Amino acid sequence: MRAPWSRASLRSRVLVLTVTLLATGFTAFALVTGNSLRAYQEDRVDSQLRAAAQVFAVLPPQVARTGAERRPPQGLRDFGTDVLGNPVITYVAADGTVVGSIDSLGGANRTEGARGPALAPLDSAAVAARGGRPFTVESTWGEERWRVIAVPRAGLRGAEVSGSVVVAASMEQVDATVGRMWRTYRNTGLALLAVLAVACWFAVRSGLRPLSRVERTAAEIAGGDLSRRVPELAAPHTELGRLSTALNGMLGQLEAAFAARAESEARMSRFVADAGHELRTPLAGIKGLTDLHRMGALPDREDVDATMARIARESERLTRLAENMLQLARLDHHALNTATAGQEGPFGLDLAPTDLRTLAADALHDVRALDPARAVTLTGPSGDGPPASSPALADEARLRQVVSNLVGNAVAHTPPGSPVRIGVGTVGGHAVLEVADEGPGLTPEQCRRIFERFYRADASRNRATGGAGLGLSIVDSLVTAHGGRVEVDSTPGRGAAFRVLLPLS
Repeated sequence: MRAPWSRASLRSRVLVLTVTLLATGFTAFALVTGNSLRAYQEDRVDSQLRAAAQVFAVLPPQVARTGAERRPPQGLRDFGTDVLGNPVITYVAADGTVVGSIDSLGGANRTEGARGPALAPLDSAAVAARGGRPFTVESTWGEERWRVIAVPRAGLRGAEVSGSVVVAASMEQVDATVGRMWRTYRNTGLALLAVLAVACWFAVRSGLRPLSRVERTAAEIAGGDLSRRVPELAAPHTELGRLSTALNGMLGQLEAAFAARAESEARMSRFVADAGHELRTPLAGIKGLTDLHRMGALPDREDVDATMARIARESERLTRLAENMLQLARLDHHALNTATAGQEGPFGLDLAPTDLRTLAADALHDVRALDPARAVTLTGPSGDGPPASSPALADEARLRQVVSNLVGNAVAHTPPGSPVRIGVGTVGGHAVLEVADEGPGLTPEQCRRIFERFYRADASRNRATGGAGLGLSIVDSLVTAHGGRVEVDSTPGRGAAFRVLLPLS
């Protein structure tokens, strides 16, 4: 049965369960009502038997037989039948021998084998054990039941009389009444169950129609249309409303995840292509120079020394590029683990209390060393006031790499002698260090892409002056690993300001 049930639709399951519960309820109601009716009818018969037993216990058998043979008027017979139920009276001796058996209103003696109760021997001890309580016996023939009461006989005016009297009434009328009730319940119940089953089918179909719409929407989404959403089929506080809200939220997350995956794959493709291009350039130079040497195109010692110097520069450039790419890969791996596994603390960073003011002072000396002709100043954030303390929990060596990249960009991408400002302090609960220049500035599109890997704002620059486009990507990754962020504020023709914000220590 489990296999067909598991293959059945939800509509069929709900309908079968509903009809089963209704049938169970009708059956339970009929059982309780029928048993109550039967008990009530038996109580009425018992009351009639007790009344009849009190009468016939004091009447001698001859008197009872004579009264039965003198058939009373019709009205009296009807009254006796209604009140006494037309009982069968049996007089029994003390040893259980039947003295006589008559119908109270039948008008004749009962004969051997006549229709009546199938009584077991009832001597005085058995009658006393019954204690005057009614009991049920089978009929001498047929399936009729009889309700019986046995009491000791009592003489008139207190005279002692041996033996007992047994009064029995047929349960035919009670069984017929209960049987009619059962037939009425069966016929009415089946008809009502059929009507309710049809009504339940329409109700279940109407109630589950919104789920069919959800099913169709899910099929469309499975077909690739991630923009589809489940319509609002019910109020938000209902089960169906909450289901629609949850599904739409899940679908939104799935769409965002697929979009992020597609973007990540596109970025990875660009990264691989750019990395291959950047690696191929120095390798091609090294290979070309070594081929020249092998072919004997460098006869003079000076040419050999110059070629070896170029090979050394290309090798250093290749080494720096590989180290930068390896560092970015490690930072990406840490960022992924932090997002998915909930790691705490930046991976591979030696954190310690650090004052960014020290790094800002060292950056000022670096600018002067790179371009002594430049005017460089040390101020507070955004040029407001003097430099201030800027405590942060950071890896000083990594932050020096961040500052060095920012200073190197400011010197390399601005005209010689243009001023550079280095600001340090605290802003809004963050330790801030910024490097600002007065160079050509960046467009909004360049600001949006400036931290992408292998992106160079000035495509006309060669790799000797413009670099590989990984410096600012490393800056962004290192600052993010510290739990901070990097901002850029630039306008074309008015310079650019790169701002590092870290949580205060």
